[in-house]
Amino acid sequence: MQFIIFDLEATCWSGNALGRAQEIIEIGAVRLSSIGEYKDSFQSYVRPVRHPMLSAYCQELTGIDQVNVNRAAHFDDVLDTFLHWLGKDEIHTILCSWGAKDIDLLQSDCEQFDLDTDWLKPHVDVKAQYHRIRGLNRKQGLYKTIDREGFEFEGSHHRALDDAINTAKLFVKYLDEWRY
Repeated sequence: MQFIIFDLEATCWSGNALGRAQEIIEIGAVRLSSIGEYKDSFQSYVRPVRHPMLSAYCQELTGIDQVNVNRAAHFDDVLDTFLHWLGKDEIHTILCSWGAKDIDLLQSDCEQFDLDTDWLKPHVDVKAQYHRIRGLNRKQGLYKTIDREGFEFEGSHHRALDDAINTAKLFVKYLDEWRY
């Protein structure tokens, strides 16, 4: 068994974004063994199709600039590379992310490209389960949670691989408490 702790960055806009569906612009993931041992990582930019120009807000929030996504492959090609890296057919895989938004976004982009979504299960919503484990009523973001747990946040917040690495720290700390 393996755990894939992943995070996505997506197109975004400041203020009212009605009518603008988000698209993935970066995938970052960490592979952990069944005992929480770090194995390797994955990172790739993705070129958005519906809204190919990143907003200034999105570039500032993520640190991903237009050149990064212009040079990237479209989602279907990046997903092929990601699924090959996963090796899901070879070993039982459990996907894990900080919140449900990432898995929903993967589902949406797969549907946009008419791609299979069966591989998206099982999934652990680390954010929801963490708050259940700790008995917290008010959900806090990843950055504050990392600090509360006594870890130093590595890298840049709102970068896919960095957020996946930091989520993996929490996942390993509570390894025996996740429901999947």
